[in-house]
Amino acid sequence: MQKTVPNARAAIAGIQSGMTLMLGGFGLCGIPEKTIAALADSDITDLTCISNNAGVDDFGLGLLLHSRQIRKMIASYVGENAEFERQMLSGDLEVDLIPQGSLAERCRAGGAGIPAFFTPAGYGTEVGEGKEVREFNGKPHILESALTADFAIVKAWRGDTDGNLIYKGTARNFNPVMAMAGRITIAEVEELVRPGELDPNQIHTPGVFVQRIFQGDGYEKRIEKRTTR
Repeated sequence: MQKTVPNARAAIAGIQSGMTLMLGGFGLCGIPEKTIAALADSDITDLTCISNNAGVDDFGLGLLLHSRQIRKMIASYVGENAEFERQMLSGDLEVDLIPQGSLAERCRAGGAGIPAFFTPAGYGTEVGEGKEVREFNGKPHILESALTADFAIVKAWRGDTDGNLIYKGTARNFNPVMAMAGRITIAEVEELVRPGELDPNQIHTPGVFVQRIFQGDGYEKRIEKRTTR
């Protein structure tokens, strides 16, 4: 299977308005910034985006919020984006906030083919309203459903043309679990090599989960909050 595509614009072929996307990253660390930029340059709208957060106002998913291409956000943390806050409070953006661990496990479960699971996180709060409750070891748990997406979009440090991926440091974050849970997974990498050049013991995402891969360049790798003295 030929998985390599020349650039982000080619990688997003087939993404249509109204689809659900998963996007890896944590803050601005490990986000698929080239693919997000390509989406921002397209006329695709009405998206449901599953991501730990929504970028910042002028970068990452903040670009799609600014252009009103996102209809719904399923996320864990959204505190660094004023445009997100404005759209949520005005009712222009539908938001489903999920405890961070539950978000990670819902994505992992989706990739593993597990339809739902019980967790104590969120019991007794708004998160648990209307959800089935069962007791395990004397503690109440709520039923959470798995998450999947039409397309999962991830960013890795190195990859090969078979789609095997290696993430670097904390940029791994949500990328591996989301790579498993997309019907079609797009991977952008800083370095693309031939099969056999990656140490198989270091591969985090096997190529079986990846359908499209390309090498980006000029990554900004912004710092979300810079502290100096």
